[in-house]
Amino acid sequence: MLLSNWAIAKQPPMNTGPAIGSKLPALAVVDQFGDKQQLSNIMGDQGAIIVLFRSADWCPFCKRHLLELNPVVKDFKKLGYGVIGISYDSPKTLKSFSQSKKLNFALLSDQNVATFSAFNVLNSAHQPGHKHYGIPYPGVIVVDANGIVKHTYFFEGYKKRVKFKKLLKQLEQG
Repeated sequence: MLLSNWAIAKQPPMNTGPAIGSKLPALAVVDQFGDKQQLSNIMGDQGAIIVLFRSADWCPFCKRHLLELNPVVKDFKKLGYGVIGISYDSPKTLKSFSQSKKLNFALLSDQNVATFSAFNVLNSAHQPGHKHYGIPYPGVIVVDANGIVKHTYFFEGYKKRVKFKKLLKQLEQG
């Protein structure tokens, strides 16, 4: 199943991220509690929705996007999808944001940028040593229950984001 990128956001897709039809590379992340996580821990019966974002600390667009996702998570879960968000933020930052906003999905930390590199979503605008090195291009990856990439959508900028209600509607329609 390939989803219509144009229905999700009014911006042409960016050519980055794991290839459609490929097996998603292994995660090298920890959750907001510092525990290592694997894709199998996140998967629902149908697969997973993986939201990559710049920062829950300093990025207002990311914060708003995560808050827009929160009420829709229960609907994704009813469809059989696990939901996570991944950024380069520290587990402490993610825990603080998650608890203060009462998020009902896990936030994962890729501080070593291994996952973002493997996913081919590492923002190349910032080199090692820069305070924003390690941020991904914001976007979403949808995988099936076998970890096969079914949909990706990434953005060159940081203002345009996936509309979660539209994504949900497309997944409901199969």
